Amino acid sequence: MEAKLCNGDYIADGLGGVERCAGADALLERVLFRLTARRGQFPPLPDLGSRLYLLGREPVPQRLSAARQYVAEALAGEDVTVSDVELEPAGDGRARLTVSLTSRGEPLSVTVTV
Repeated sequence: MEAKLCNGDYIADGLGGVERCAGADALLERVLFRLTARRGQFPPLPDLGSRLYLLGREPVPQRLSAARQYVAEALAGEDVTVSDVELEPAGDGRARLTVSLTSRGEPLSVTVTV
């Protein structure tokens, strides 16, 4: 079971703990965590997270290619196949990243703003 995240924060269960999820929802929570955590910021697991926060440093024509690479790195430890990565402007210099993936034959999707 995985803890649920909303806007980078755990969701309280009202009993002093956090809400939990299982199955495909748990997988999506792990994927979301791996995509939003900054790679290298957790010393015991230096390969945890992604480098998506660096996308703004890439030239615009190369951002989608870099995003695909960063997503692949971040999700290398998960039992998923990335089928598509889409990147679109979200305003204020940010971008909306949508990752389409498959796990055990089930199509899944997650969207994050970077």
